Amino acid sequence: MSEREYTVAILGATGAVGTRLIQPLEQSTIPVKSLKLLASSRSAGQTRQFRGSDIVIEEAQPESFEGVDLVLSSAGGSVSARLLPEAVKRGAVAVDNTSFWRMNDNVPLVVPEVNEQALYQHNGIVANPNCSTIQMVVALEPIRQNFGLKQVVVSTYQAASGAGQSAWNELLNQAQQHLNGETETAEILPTKGDKKHYPLAFNLLPQIDVFEDEGYTHEEYKMIHETKKIMLGDKNAPDIKVTATAVRVPVPVGHGETVYFEVTDKDGASTKGIQQALSDAPGVVLEDDPDHQIYPQPINAEGKRDTFVGRVRPDLENDGNYHMWVVSDNLLKGAAWNAVQIAERLVALDLVRVPAGSAELFAD
Repeated sequence: MSEREYTVAILGATGAVGTRLIQPLEQSTIPVKSLKLLASSRSAGQTRQFRGSDIVIEEAQPESFEGVDLVLSSAGGSVSARLLPEAVKRGAVAVDNTSFWRMNDNVPLVVPEVNEQALYQHNGIVANPNCSTIQMVVALEPIRQNFGLKQVVVSTYQAASGAGQSAWNELLNQAQQHLNGETETAEILPTKGDKKHYPLAFNLLPQIDVFEDEGYTHEEYKMIHETKKIMLGDKNAPDIKVTATAVRVPVPVGHGETVYFEVTDKDGASTKGIQQALSDAPGVVLEDDPDHQIYPQPINAEGKRDTFVGRVRPDLENDGNYHMWVVSDNLLKGAAWNAVQIAERLVALDLVRVPAGSAELFAD
């Protein structure tokens, strides 16, 4: 690792993910010379602690990135679209947690356990995938490496916090209203910008983000195209078939997923072989002992950086097809920790530099 020290900025430092970037950054291998916390004008002047010191939050402006080496961004798509090109123009490398840059052909979409090599192609911006995609590909990659992968069918059980702090707060308020015998008020979910809103407490919502073509939601299309881009380098690659159903559940933190997959090496694959591949994989914890009712649960994954996998079993009707249950903290591995991991690898690989001509790629 380089002996260089880095000036780091967190953009969106007061949001649900931004606040969770601080601790993993404190504990990371990145030699941080100084930290800047950037947010909207509403949050400017507040303070947060980093390594025992109070840091005053500044309003994010293009000039905020002068002298910054690394940006960890989680401030919403419109902010990322406007400010990250300004950061790149000033020589900073940005790791972005919003959806804005993920499908951009000039921006690698990275989960370090899966496609770290894509970092070598960055042009100043690296995209952090969707939270539900991250945990799924972490679990699928060791299977793909050992037995090949032909098809994936995923159903998600996504926590309220995946829609932000306000959705998390609304869930808790609705639960109390329900217990008090009051009418539950809903102003945010399924998605704030849509026409109708429904309560999540004591309910399930089979809509995450807006509906698009063929009755799929934007969240479901994200999982399809992001999985292909991460694993195969092409968001439309036909080599692995992927489909998704995304459901919001009344859980504060921690996404669950049932993942049905078909391997290519049907003769070589087995439940025990898949379990062993998962157990040996970086970032994966196998919790799979049905005889003793041991399996992953969101309440146990909260605050942990790993992806937890259990309920691995064969499909009894289709040879070479298997099921598994995948759980992870959507705000850590699904967002903040994956972003810090990317930054750690950029540092370790000496890639914290903006290649010549990169700024022009993101100019209006």
